[in-house]
Amino acid sequence: MRRPPRSRAKVDPDKAEDAGAIRRAALLLMSRRDYATSELAARLVTQGYGADPVADVILELTEERLLDDLRYVTNFVAWHAGRGQGPARIRQDLAAAGLPSERIAEALDAGPDFAALCRQVRTRRFGAVLPAEWKEKARQARFLQYRGFSSDHIRSAFGPDFDPEE
Repeated sequence: MRRPPRSRAKVDPDKAEDAGAIRRAALLLMSRRDYATSELAARLVTQGYGADPVADVILELTEERLLDDLRYVTNFVAWHAGRGQGPARIRQDLAAAGLPSERIAEALDAGPDFAALCRQVRTRRFGAVLPAEWKEKARQARFLQYRGFSSDHIRSAFGPDFDPEE
């Protein structure tokens, strides 16, 4: 038997403008996982808190360094690169979260060696032996491209004679 979805209780209208209640809600959310400032603000507003008091609380949390976009971006890059995702996909996900492109570029530049990561992902997924047939090379290249690796990274995973754009 399927249960109906739980409806989320909206915030009490008396507490919607209370900075203390907003701060407690923000800290509760942040205790579960790391958030970007824009992501946390949007989440609090959708829960029913006022936009102006939320912005003030977000600013306080940022000043106290409890909320830090650079830390969020750095952790995000490390986590997703560890899962075998390339820089293009990571950049797209971070941009969708509303983070500035300068921070994203900094974190990706300081991130892992994506060419080596691409080789590891290809080997882990398809084995150490490089494919001989063009059809199989193209299939593997599409997989790596979907994971967010550039043509240069894919080329390095297959060797110097491979060109995925041919």
